[in-house]
Amino acid sequence: MDDGERARLVLAAAGLPPGSLAERLPLGGGTYNTVEELRLTDGTRVILKIPPPSTTPGLAYESELLGAEAEFCRAAETVGVPAPRVFGAALDETAPTGRHLLLTHCPGGGWDGLEPAQEASLRRELGGLVARLHQVTGPGFGYPSGVFGPLAADWRTAFTAIYDGVLADARRFQAWLPHPVDEVARTAKAAYDVLDEVTVPRLVHFDLWQGNILVERGKSPRVGGLIDGERMFWGDPVADFVSLALLGDIRQDADFLMGYQEAGGEIEFTPSARRRYALYRSYLYLIMLVEAVPRALDDGHVAWRREAVAPQLTAALEELRDLS
Repeated sequence: MDDGERARLVLAAAGLPPGSLAERLPLGGGTYNTVEELRLTDGTRVILKIPPPSTTPGLAYESELLGAEAEFCRAAETVGVPAPRVFGAALDETAPTGRHLLLTHCPGGGWDGLEPAQEASLRRELGGLVARLHQVTGPGFGYPSGVFGPLAADWRTAFTAIYDGVLADARRFQAWLPHPVDEVARTAKAAYDVLDEVTVPRLVHFDLWQGNILVERGKSPRVGGLIDGERMFWGDPVADFVSLALLGDIRQDADFLMGYQEAGGEIEFTPSARRRYALYRSYLYLIMLVEAVPRALDDGHVAWRREAVAPQLTAALEELRDLS
């Protein structure tokens, strides 16, 4: 089955005329799934996501990401946050269409060329949207895929399994890290007690860097959609602040924090919250360094991660040690 035939089957499975497919456009920017925009003869635009073959090397947490994204989109809809809506899905490899997720198209593009005042307004709006996401509670803690076991009753159990998973990946792929894996593990373990303060599993996108926040242009730019929710989990809202200030520090983003608090989001950077924030930063930066191996990144991308990401991992680990 060629890609065009599969796209038509996907449309038919979603209740759309397969003959309505007018154009298929590959979309870049993703690093895991294959993503296409399907344009239909009536002007409708939908997004088709196809996962890589199950034999493709990847990190342990990268399991059943399509199902996780569908869960994120449905959860975001319940609180009115602009995000793709699920048009159709097949999560079983035996489906005639193959595994896929069909989503509505969100308007907007990148953040380039914004005036400082426009960016400040968008960050404030974004803070409010993220606060609404964090109102959504889940049935337990952890990744919905169950890759590290069923959803846990407490956050410490869930997150320690998650963190151990990326450390195991580092060993399995013999990934370069600025510190020995066992040293990273000891530093993180010394902070695990602070996870007990998180008692309600809340929706965490965990990949809200600017590339996944679409800006709808106009007289007053606004957020058009929060996309690529495939790495979501149920856990501590503080974890979302890492990607929202990727390679930076959300504590310096006054506009975002203002919008977050105005919309009812609760955040106070107590010693406990600071330790958790440092722990989650170390987790994300571990992912970014370890995934370079299974994704076979070129020398330039590997060098950038060592130059830009590794110091962030070191800083997070040092903060953990200082706060402990």
